[in-house]
Amino acid sequence: MNKLSNKSKGIICILLSALCFSGMSSFINLSGDLPTPQKVFFRNLVAFFIASFMLIKNHESFKPHKGCLPYHLIRSGVGLLGVFGNFYATTHMAHTADAAMLNKMSPFFTLIFSAIFLKEKVKFKQGVAIVGAFLGAMLVIKPTFSNVELLPSLAGFIGGVGAGAAYTAVRHMGNKGENGRFTVFFFSAFSLAVTAPYLIFNYHPMSGKQLLYLLLVGVCAAGGQFGITAAYTFAPSREISVYDYSNIIFTAIEGYFFLGHQIPDMYSIVGYIVICSMAVWMFIYNNKEPSLKKT
Repeated sequence: MNKLSNKSKGIICILLSALCFSGMSSFINLSGDLPTPQKVFFRNLVAFFIASFMLIKNHESFKPHKGCLPYHLIRSGVGLLGVFGNFYATTHMAHTADAAMLNKMSPFFTLIFSAIFLKEKVKFKQGVAIVGAFLGAMLVIKPTFSNVELLPSLAGFIGGVGAGAAYTAVRHMGNKGENGRFTVFFFSAFSLAVTAPYLIFNYHPMSGKQLLYLLLVGVCAAGGQFGITAAYTFAPSREISVYDYSNIIFTAIEGYFFLGHQIPDMYSIVGYIVICSMAVWMFIYNNKEPSLKKT
């Protein structure tokens, strides 16, 4: 990949990440009715060992880059909130593609948080795209008290907010020279420390198949996490975030073939179209901006 531009590397990484995260969503469902904290624990357990192994193998430090510790704590706190929201939505919504789409609001929130905290300017048309994506998300959430999936839908939306904030912190630390492998290690260790007490006092017995599925959740999550961390380190969110929407395609295909022929309702499909259209429009607009091409 040395001959590729940073933007191309970012695109490849984000596509691989999307494929891994779609697999993670499928295995979350296949693992059955286990408590969300237990699923989150195993999601990060595998990533913790993989990240530790890679740091040791490459003789890299287990200490944060100078000035990055506060951002690691922010990234881990909001990132864990995002994971809880996404896992709860994925487990309790009838269609995994709905949960995945709500989580894919994260690039829009990354754009918002990057503007607020990293001073990356948001143009008028980008603002319109953010509003359009929000309206599309409402079609997926269907915010009425008669909607039995309202709570998991809101959890999925909050998961997207948390993920967007986390990716902003990842982007900032990447600019400061932080090692992406350490970023994954720190987040995984933080998540294990937070969720371990729940398992100690409220462990839910699992079958061998459930344990296997949760370990596969962890493998996919680790691949997705390394991919997304590398992607946003290589390039700004405004240049590559649109490719993260391939996750919806992967998730919908897996949901149909492996999770009982899941087909989203018409409101959700229209919401998908609106959100994806806003993402594509924003991507095209960004790449027409001369100032952005120099980034």
